[in-house]
Amino acid sequence: MKRLLMIINPKAGKMQAAKYLADIVDVFCKGGYETIVATTAERGHGTEIARERAADADVVVAVGGDGTFNEVVAGVMESGADVPIGYLPAGTTNDFASSLGIPKNIVDAARVVVSGTPKTVDIGSFNGRYFSYVASFGAFTSTSYDVPQNLKNLLGHTAYILEGVRDVLSIKPLYVELKNEVGVYGNKYLFGAVCNSTSMGGIVKLDADVVDMNDGLFEVLLVRAPSNILELNQEIVALTSQKYDNCPLISFFTASELTVKADPEMDWTLDGEYQKGTENIVIKNLKSAIRIILGNDE
Repeated sequence: MKRLLMIINPKAGKMQAAKYLADIVDVFCKGGYETIVATTAERGHGTEIARERAADADVVVAVGGDGTFNEVVAGVMESGADVPIGYLPAGTTNDFASSLGIPKNIVDAARVVVSGTPKTVDIGSFNGRYFSYVASFGAFTSTSYDVPQNLKNLLGHTAYILEGVRDVLSIKPLYVELKNEVGVYGNKYLFGAVCNSTSMGGIVKLDADVVDMNDGLFEVLLVRAPSNILELNQEIVALTSQKYDNCPLISFFTASELTVKADPEMDWTLDGEYQKGTENIVIKNLKSAIRIILGNDE
């Protein structure tokens, strides 16, 4: 019998994982898997579990939000095991799951793990630390880890919106220089993201037609600090319409690798998890680095 290691963050989102645990295990057992359940107790625990136990499993499944998935991916990568990964989205925004077309209902997502097909997907490296879909700085960056878990559970996605608005009003733009294969971008930015997803924090969206999650390239979005309310309005229109070419204050391009120079006091977020800032950063796209089990129509 095949072995499935399920790593659950019991506090993620509105704690759906605990509510539907029996239903999920039933799906896996009927699908022919011996199911081993491990719960995370603190930040980083998912990586530890996956690193130590992935090699003994035929499938590793992350149950939680994007941060939980990030930890499980990092642990699988560090283990060196070539094992497919399933994702049951039970967090607050589930950006990465949405980009992959994974069902929002976690029991349906469990059925995808049983019946789906492993497909390769790029991930990122931030000075050696793995991330699944986005490294970002500036506005919205601290939202995911600053919003208390009980408020996330109570208000869900609304909590992110409210905190994101507060971020925009209080953010102090800092000078950041980014260099890719073809040029250098340097300015004072309100927000920046290096991503492999169609959504960041459920607030900033990218057109699915321009995002290929297995092409070895990141989509990079840089939003300059506006000098007046008119420029801010131009940025809002461009971001909401996803027509970035219409706004000279926004840069949008692709890159397989970036070198970044920034204020070391400027912190980042990787898949919604805190990352301390540093002056010199290398962000690399690791093409087809992991296999994620997706529905056969995705």
